[in-house]
Amino acid sequence: MKKNSNYLTIEEVISIPEFQDTSISEDGQRVAYVRKTPDWDNNTYRQHVWVYDGNIDKSYPLTIGKNESLHPRWSPDSQNLAYLSPVGEGNERKKQIFIQTSQDMGAIQISHEEQSVENFKWAPDGKGIFFTANRPETEKMKLRKKLYGEFTNIDQDFHFNTLYYLDIEKGKQKTNTLYNLPKDLYEKNATQDNQKDQKHNEISIPIIDSMDLQIQNYDVSPNGKTVVFITTPTPRMIDLLKKEIYILDLNSKEIEKLETTSHHAQNVMFSHDGSKICYGRYVKEKMFFNNIELEIYDLKSKRVTQPILDIDENVIPVRWIEEGILVIWQEKTNYRMGILSEDGKMTPLVGSNDTVAIHPSITSDGKNVAYIKATSQEAPEIYLNDRCVTELYKYYEGKVKSQKEIIHWTTKDGLKIEGILSKPIDYDSSRTYPLIVVVHGGPIGTSLAIPTMNKYQPIEQFVEKGFIVLEPNYRGSAGYGEAFRKANYRQLGLGDYEDIVSGMDVLIEKGMVSSENVGIVGWSQGGYISAFCATYSNRFKAISVGAGISNWMTYYVNTDITHFTRFYLGKTPWEDEEIYRKTSPMTYINNASTPTLIQHGEKDSRVPVPNAYELYRGLKDVGVETKLVIFKGMEHGSDKPGIHRVILKQNLDWFSHYILGEPADESRSY
Repeated sequence: MKKNSNYLTIEEVISIPEFQDTSISEDGQRVAYVRKTPDWDNNTYRQHVWVYDGNIDKSYPLTIGKNESLHPRWSPDSQNLAYLSPVGEGNERKKQIFIQTSQDMGAIQISHEEQSVENFKWAPDGKGIFFTANRPETEKMKLRKKLYGEFTNIDQDFHFNTLYYLDIEKGKQKTNTLYNLPKDLYEKNATQDNQKDQKHNEISIPIIDSMDLQIQNYDVSPNGKTVVFITTPTPRMIDLLKKEIYILDLNSKEIEKLETTSHHAQNVMFSHDGSKICYGRYVKEKMFFNNIELEIYDLKSKRVTQPILDIDENVIPVRWIEEGILVIWQEKTNYRMGILSEDGKMTPLVGSNDTVAIHPSITSDGKNVAYIKATSQEAPEIYLNDRCVTELYKYYEGKVKSQKEIIHWTTKDGLKIEGILSKPIDYDSSRTYPLIVVVHGGPIGTSLAIPTMNKYQPIEQFVEKGFIVLEPNYRGSAGYGEAFRKANYRQLGLGDYEDIVSGMDVLIEKGMVSSENVGIVGWSQGGYISAFCATYSNRFKAISVGAGISNWMTYYVNTDITHFTRFYLGKTPWEDEEIYRKTSPMTYINNASTPTLIQHGEKDSRVPVPNAYELYRGLKDVGVETKLVIFKGMEHGSDKPGIHRVILKQNLDWFSHYILGEPADESRSY
């Protein structure tokens, strides 16, 4: 390794802004987007809406500091920008709707809801906004808390959301009235208004409050007279595959359930003329690994059609304009987007190779589109049509980046696997290198060949230390078609291990990697695969398990997505205990011999923390060197840059010590 190499540090990687969401104005001149950055002093991330204005060729923020903002949406006439911003203090902070007008210097809060606004859409006439939020807490629930304290009846106590309509002028009037009062009168009036809101709020009116269903997605017809919405029977994650579509007539308040497919998946929307709707639906039965295709439903004839597509992947609708439907899909390590006509003709909007294009928005005439794009050489940036309008690349100036390439190999059972190989800038083909295998989560995730922004595995720092890094897109990964995504059905762990080890062997056979110096690290499903390798195999010199499953039985009875386990293992543990046993890392605990770091969030509901304790206790009992780190208050992932920093540092130190032989730093504070 060259001594003058200058890779990004852990702190620099975390500090790189992350772009989220885009909203293009109808005149095509401005793009609003969200920029997420760390606030190191307060150990949190801040989200702020920025606007690129093509008229002046500059970007500027709408909010700064602790005053955060997200979910920007332009009004139909391009004159006003609405967004969400948290209001209040501490646990009482609730997201409310703000509007920045072209006439006003500052933004105006127009919603004053008891519960956080989840998302919103402009009414087509620009005079109002539709939004979803949880219903106000019932008097019955308030009384229960007062008499007995807080408790939950599992699978019985549900807090449903509903759809509201907010009159913008009335919202402005209320804000002006409240904020022109002294603080004591403002607080008194706000309290009185909140009490009135529970009975009837003339500013934001619930328009679907007679149904105990959870609204997952909705759209408003172009004439503003009809709403289409997708529901699930409860807010539970396990009910996300029990979706139904309804139509609401805003004048008569009549609600009609549409008798369409039972395989609804996501994203319902009206056609440009309001005569049809489209939505994503599973081609076959509702399983995570099955393809999602586009279905069109004619509201008058009740006829259903599916545009014929030669795309063996999930196709997700974004917006229906006159030229067709803006859709996005994945193709191996590329994310693509295009305009799909009803007869199945696709017009691509970005290149097909070495391109990750996400979060698109498009004008109704189809002439302008905004999106986030990255390539193997370019960091994610905001684009307006074909022009980059942000400058994230400056964070990489003067820095060395690892060399990334896509490699391929074939497993013993005939599966073709791709992986991302990261090598040092001064890679020497005449020498062998230690290897770190970095395993993505999911399993329907994908490792991409773009500049790293990974906050759980220190890829660039591994490379700077002299490792090469392999990120396998193992069976079950997205982007490679339905058959590949379901190739891990009843093969969890076992099939994953074959995919990873066969990739390692290719590198070993080529003389690139030392077989004696291989480590593996992953988070979530990647953490499970790392845990499986820790007990099933002795081929690794060091292992790190992040938020990983150690026992499928333990996971099944504790997780918030129980149905995930049934889909991939085929049955419940009471029906087929053997499949749960042979795919669980704990089954092979007596074989374990590799030093293993375990990192887990205390409040993880996706992969509950008993999985970490079970693996830790098992490894300790059989005499394997292990370390367990529980991050207080953390869920399945962290929302604190300080925690990301220590996760990365601990992983870097663990592998540097056990593979490179570097002495442990006893003076470190983590």
